[in-house]
Amino acid sequence: MSPEEIRVLYEYNAWANRRSMSAAAALTPEEFTKPMGSSFSSVRDTLAHIFGAEWIWLERFQGRSPSGLPDTTQYPDIASLGERWGEFEHRLVSFVRGLTQSDLDRVLEYKTLKFGAYSNPLWQSMQHVVNHGTYHRGQVTSLLRQLGAQPTLTDLMHFYRERSVAAKA
Repeated sequence: MSPEEIRVLYEYNAWANRRSMSAAAALTPEEFTKPMGSSFSSVRDTLAHIFGAEWIWLERFQGRSPSGLPDTTQYPDIASLGERWGEFEHRLVSFVRGLTQSDLDRVLEYKTLKFGAYSNPLWQSMQHVVNHGTYHRGQVTSLLRQLGAQPTLTDLMHFYRERSVAAKA
């Protein structure tokens, strides 16, 4: 995986996260936190998990292994989660933009929250983060539908198409 490929992948990830957050903004605070019986209880908890996973992985990319994820209850509404995530996104994008091929190929050593210590090339973990977000954004789409809200398209191909149209303009 090249630095340019990882940059595009993370541009997609940020685009898809913002679209999911925008779709969730149509929910009332009660709907946002309503227990729905999914992998994570609510839309809030699912989105906060995506954010928390991105945060913990960036920490790992930078040589730290935190012992826990951020507490989701600190985000009572979409605005509070969006504000925190927006601040974090700048850190993640800056990290990604500064990567070289040797950075991506270096072996990353880290401790997980449940499964122990691992090591693998940085690029593999970085791909995992985007894939993980895609999986959970799909859950958000289902939860939004169950709540009667309109989800949005977050597929990679829609990102490519949108970029292509913008490049022609």
